[in-house]
Amino acid sequence: MKLTIRKIGNSLGVILPKTALEAWGLGEGNTLELSNDAIRPGKRKRLSQRELDELKRNLALAIIREFTPQEIRAQSLANLHRWKQQDAWVADYDEWQDIVESGSDGALFAAMLGRDERSNRLRQSPPYVGLLSQDEVRRLNEEAAA
Repeated sequence: MKLTIRKIGNSLGVILPKTALEAWGLGEGNTLELSNDAIRPGKRKRLSQRELDELKRNLALAIIREFTPQEIRAQSLANLHRWKQQDAWVADYDEWQDIVESGSDGALFAAMLGRDERSNRLRQSPPYVGLLSQDEVRRLNEEAAA
């Protein structure tokens, strides 16, 4: 999209289309960053640890609402298998593998939705990634940052 530089008072400036601002999730009072070769949205606020924990929980809740426990287990096992083959294994994956292979919906949901320290830790390395669409993940991230 081309923008025309215009005289605005004693300065020069550009008018940004409302559609571009909406796509960036920006409005009056937000900032843009200007570099030598681009104008882009300013950096979003950093979330606190509590806000990040709640975001991860909301992502897990969205998955539980949309997928069956069997679908969650299948995706999780596929990811865990792939990560083990790629030597991308972390200690929490051992716990996740035990939870997923146990077949207990209660244990799976407790890990995905719990607010305790263990659940928060496990959700930092969730094996069920890839179930939600990128648009849904983006929407939840934007809600958390608002």
